[in-house]
Amino acid sequence: MQTAEIMKSFEPIVVEEKPEAVLVVGDVNSTIACGLVAVKLGVKLIHVEAGLRSFDRTMPEEINRLLTDSISDVLFCSEPSGVENLRREGVAEDKIHLVGNVMIDTLLRNREKAEASTILDALRLNSGRPYAVVTLHRPSNVDDPVMLGRIMAVLDEIGREMPVVFPVHPRTRGNLERFGLSLGPNVLLTKPLSYMEFLNLWKDAALIMTDSGGLQEETTALGVPCLTLRENTERPVTIDEGSNVLVGTDPARILEEAAKVLAGQGKQGRRPTLWDGKAAERIVADLDRLLA
Repeated sequence: MQTAEIMKSFEPIVVEEKPEAVLVVGDVNSTIACGLVAVKLGVKLIHVEAGLRSFDRTMPEEINRLLTDSISDVLFCSEPSGVENLRREGVAEDKIHLVGNVMIDTLLRNREKAEASTILDALRLNSGRPYAVVTLHRPSNVDDPVMLGRIMAVLDEIGREMPVVFPVHPRTRGNLERFGLSLGPNVLLTKPLSYMEFLNLWKDAALIMTDSGGLQEETTALGVPCLTLRENTERPVTIDEGSNVLVGTDPARILEEAAKVLAGQGKQGRRPTLWDGKAAERIVADLDRLLA
């Protein structure tokens, strides 16, 4: 329903503006919706963040990625795995471009600005004491009362060692209430935070726990230890080169890896090649040439 509504809203814009190309980013419903409109109207389609694959078709984002890549004329990849996946799928070599990660462009440009946020003061986290940050929103983690209960028990356990800040997605908050799940006093539930607030919060955290794709990349860019509470990731460079560890949802495994971080043995990794804050510049240069 959402995808269809976006298509209905976007089509008149394309018809009126008659663009030479439509550029879509990522793997959300608007990505494929706007992509379909463009292609049906004979407009070139450009996909930024192309080629990422979790190989898990139960994820709506995976379907969006596969479909969008299959109809795109130009595919800009953020990491080498994207290039390799597209080649395996038979995409023509001249359509594929490894340019880096535009999300990291945004991160690097806003890292210092984010320090103006007062979120650390508001949460009383400005004493220099270590703290953890957690985000959860994927249905596989938050819609199952048993699974969500296990993860909350892990957060309580880690909360005995240091504060755990949990900006709660509305879906997750609703399920916590519906399932009757509560958390200990050292797990701090907050409303969803703005980009700047959240960046200022997590960039100096001792540990991140997440099921978000984007946060895996951002933590790798800044070398913050990250535990991904999923069985797969479409961003393998964060594991191969970065600070990310794929731990799944087994409580023992999560606690084992968290203990390593608390003992100063967390994974630091390095920032991947081309995650240098200049991905957008490379995209613009390529588009100047490709659309000339």
